Amino acid sequence: MNKNELINALSEETSFSKKDISKMLASFTRIVERTLKKGEKVSITGFGSYWISHRPARIGINPATKERITLPAINVPRFKPGKRLRDEVR
Repeated sequence: MNKNELINALSEETSFSKKDISKMLASFTRIVERTLKKGEKVSITGFGSYWISHRPARIGINPATKERITLPAINVPRFKPGKRLRDEVR
C-alpha cells in the first residue's frame, strides 16, 4: 500500500475528505520526524514504537576495490511493532 492508497482507504473508512487526511498524514510524519530528531521515542499503544538507534563509526570494505574505508557514525530510525499489531499480522 502506498501513500495515496492509504489516504483513499482512510477516506473511505472515515467521514474525512482525502485533502484533510493528506494534511493529517503529513503532520503526523513531520511530528514523528521532529520528535526522533530530538532523540525522543514515539509510542503508539498497540501499534508500535519509533526510536533512534546510534550506529558507531566502523571500518568497512569497498566491494569494488576491496579497499578499507571508514564508515561514519550515524543515527538510524527504528520501529518495533506493538503486541496487538504482531498478533493481528500472525
